[in-house]
Amino acid sequence: MLSPLSWWNDLLVNVPLAFGFAWLVALIAPKAFMTAAVIGYWLTNVAGFLLMHKGATLVVSRDTPPPFSWRAMCVDVAISLGYTLLIVVLVQAKWVQAPQLMLR
Repeated sequence: MLSPLSWWNDLLVNVPLAFGFAWLVALIAPKAFMTAAVIGYWLTNVAGFLLMHKGATLVVSRDTPPPFSWRAMCVDVAISLGYTLLIVVLVQAKWVQAPQLMLR
């Protein structure tokens, strides 16, 4: 259910968590709701990829679980940042159109 590669993950997990995060932020700064929703959505995706990576590592290793790796976490975060940057560049270049709600 939590896999970021499943079609229902956004609908049932990421969007509600991002909305909840944005709602909490909007209690302090109401104008930051949409920005907080985007950041919250991004954070849920990064967390999903990190959890998926950790789970796959545990399944593959038959011995004791490997110790926490800052390097592996940094690689996962860098990939997520790169993906986010790619989407921003595509939207800025008008190759991909952002939803109208985000442009207001």
